[in-house]
Amino acid sequence: MKKSYKILSSLVLGSTLTTSVALGATNELSKVMKERGLSEIDVIRAAKTYNPTGIKDKYVVFSSGGQSGQVIVYGVPSMRILKYIGVFTPEPWQGYGYDKDSLAILRQGNIRGKEINWGDTHHPALSETDGKYDGKWLAINDKANPRIAIIDLGDFETKQIVPNPVFKSDHGGAFFTPNSEFIIEAAQYAAPFDNEYHPIEDYKETYRGGVTMWKFDPKIGRILPKDSFTIEFPPYHQDLSDAGKGESNGWGFTNSFNTEMYTGGIEVGMPPNEAGMSRNDTDFLHVYNWKKLAELAKNPKNVKIVNDHRVIPIDVAVKNNALFLIPEAKSPHGVDVSPDGRYIIVCGKLDTHASVYDFRKIKKLIDNKEYSGKDPYGIPILDMKKSLHGQLELGLGPLHNQYSPIDGQVYTSLYVDSQVVKWDYKKLKVLDKENVHYNIGHLAGMEGKSADPQGEYIIALNKLSIDRFQNVGPLHPQNHQLIDISGKTMDLLVDMPLPLGEPHQAVAIRASKLHPHVRYKMGTNSKTGKEHIGKTLAGQERIERKGNHVTVYATLVRSHINPERITVNKGDLVTIHMTNLERAQDETHGFTIDNYNQHGSLEPGETTTLEFVADMEGVFPYYCTEFCSALHLEMMGYLMVKDPNKKYESAQKLKMKSMTTQELKAEYDKTVAVNKATDAVIQSVVKFLKDNKFENHKVVADLVTDALDQYNKIPEQKKKSDEAFKKGDIEKAILFENMIWQLMVKTADVGIRAKDTLVRKIATKQSASAARGEKAFAEGGCNGCHVIGKVSSGPDLTGVLQRHENGVKWVSKFILEPETMYDDPYVKGMIDYFNLKMPNQHMTEEETKDIIEYLKWIDENANLF
Repeated sequence: MKKSYKILSSLVLGSTLTTSVALGATNELSKVMKERGLSEIDVIRAAKTYNPTGIKDKYVVFSSGGQSGQVIVYGVPSMRILKYIGVFTPEPWQGYGYDKDSLAILRQGNIRGKEINWGDTHHPALSETDGKYDGKWLAINDKANPRIAIIDLGDFETKQIVPNPVFKSDHGGAFFTPNSEFIIEAAQYAAPFDNEYHPIEDYKETYRGGVTMWKFDPKIGRILPKDSFTIEFPPYHQDLSDAGKGESNGWGFTNSFNTEMYTGGIEVGMPPNEAGMSRNDTDFLHVYNWKKLAELAKNPKNVKIVNDHRVIPIDVAVKNNALFLIPEAKSPHGVDVSPDGRYIIVCGKLDTHASVYDFRKIKKLIDNKEYSGKDPYGIPILDMKKSLHGQLELGLGPLHNQYSPIDGQVYTSLYVDSQVVKWDYKKLKVLDKENVHYNIGHLAGMEGKSADPQGEYIIALNKLSIDRFQNVGPLHPQNHQLIDISGKTMDLLVDMPLPLGEPHQAVAIRASKLHPHVRYKMGTNSKTGKEHIGKTLAGQERIERKGNHVTVYATLVRSHINPERITVNKGDLVTIHMTNLERAQDETHGFTIDNYNQHGSLEPGETTTLEFVADMEGVFPYYCTEFCSALHLEMMGYLMVKDPNKKYESAQKLKMKSMTTQELKAEYDKTVAVNKATDAVIQSVVKFLKDNKFENHKVVADLVTDALDQYNKIPEQKKKSDEAFKKGDIEKAILFENMIWQLMVKTADVGIRAKDTLVRKIATKQSASAARGEKAFAEGGCNGCHVIGKVSSGPDLTGVLQRHENGVKWVSKFILEPETMYDDPYVKGMIDYFNLKMPNQHMTEEETKDIIEYLKWIDENANLF
């Protein structure tokens, strides 16, 4: 036993360790194994799935979230969940379905004008180039409400939802064609294509199945509904599909059940569906030439329009030799094309065999028009035996297949036997079986349905977990089990509970093929990839009112939301555009307003919008929902909603009523002093404007006129204040002084905008580099903390290049690598004073050079700031 522990130690610790270290580790390992009752193989399996901190997975898995309506993302071999992607249902953490922009995506999924906020995600599919996963787009269907969603793997966000205009349910979606020209979506339960009532007695005449070929643009990652079409099928229940590749490229394969066309009727004494729908010995595999049908659909004579959607009728497809049927084992569930495109494997739940069809034989029968008959709708039927390469008995309840990189090898799930079987579909030979827990449905191989399967691992998506995990009540999690398939025999490594819906199917891709963003270009609408209409940079924050519509342009940066106070009237429509000014990776900010059911999640550089009616009177704090800094709790503000029909008595007035004469006099003196200080600011602005001949610039002169409109109202209020004070009515005098302060604030606001505008008019012309630097300074979020000309959340940068020896080099390094300078005495003093560290905003060297030129331009015009 000691010898085996030493061997195990070398596996876990590495052969280069010294004997003494290895022995010490061995002793510790022995102790842990004994305490936990672990065997050597347990520890080896743990080592195969363990990722030390900072080590990333080789593969990324996208699993359907079933009844959650979402997608689950996790890594292999660690089996660590990385993300939930909101698709057909709201996802609260990311604000999906709560902010206006993501809600617009969710509402694309409305059906016949009805809001649908629930979905049953089933079959995710990765976009392909030459039959290989390219890591750009992910499509997934909603079985409950026939829809296809597109997820951008640049940021793992849903960008489009397209409802099927003719299907009432689907199960067989989504499946990309080899170069992502189309996405295949098959109907599940036959139903009328139109939206009218048709009695069940007319089932064979008016109910239909079908396959929709959604035209897809892989450059922009969007379905093009107007260029899409549906192939009408008989009212059999279609199930899963796969697109041909290689020599079968251009063809599609969709299996079916209920070729009996049974319609049930327990309530009227008929046998249930499960009896009537499995009566036949075989069902039908639909074989169709989608490439030919896509050309046919361009001619209006070949289609009928249903719900503004093109449908190719059965007879048109048949007449053009583009639709055929082949008998298959009854109640089939999987149809999977081999990596080279020659073989198609179909498994039937009620058959112990897997059927391997040979496309060459199928094509020969089609070319020779060698049919064994026709179905009731005139579709040619190919002979099953003549189409088969062969059949192999695998076990009870074969369902789904995933291919191996080893020629001829495939893995199949056995639902009833709760096993995975490895077999050779060319030699028709069983090679290995592995027990799983329990009732496995789909399998997920590493790119196992592509033209380039990787092997290494396979994942069993088990429907039941029974006794595998801690009991958390009658509703158990699903169980995904990772199986090592790199050796001669399979080895089950680890269980992973998944407690979010029923994860029906999953696809896996090499992590090296994924290249998601870590930040957005400043002001990006992540749902469109374009600049957001509400993009707001530091210094551009404002509140605008047009009638009863209040629009707020806000920014978020560690550790403040600007503006911090928003006052609106009850009944106002409030639109809040928010921009995350961060450039640092992983510096997400959230935003919510208490009691208003709003939430936005903003990644670095993103702009999003919240919109709501302020229908509740009161004071409502808003805050950042992401713990983003040491001053996270201070990152807040107030939404104040007042009723315009109410008259509010100021608390300040109430306070004054209870004040003594001496207290009122002190309050009066304080208010007058504040006004005097505010007026001093105004006069300094006025002096700047006059000294720099503002009247020569019309746009500035117009702003000055606006400012004077407010300022010229002050003398009248001051006269009233002085008269009240002389009469001893100090309370009234204070109220007039408060009115003066309001007018001064309005004057200062317009006056400062006039000054800023004038600065731009009279400052020296910026070089191209300085102009780029100013843009980088703004879009990099720098002015979230640094306001040129004054101290804000960070120091004023006017003259910063002169504060340090070799200032250009010092500032450049601080921009590029601030974390390396935190211990510098000067920097440490700034950190202590401002209680903030300069974050790494990941500026490029080129951007940094431009910012230096911008800072030089500021110094040239320092007298203007």
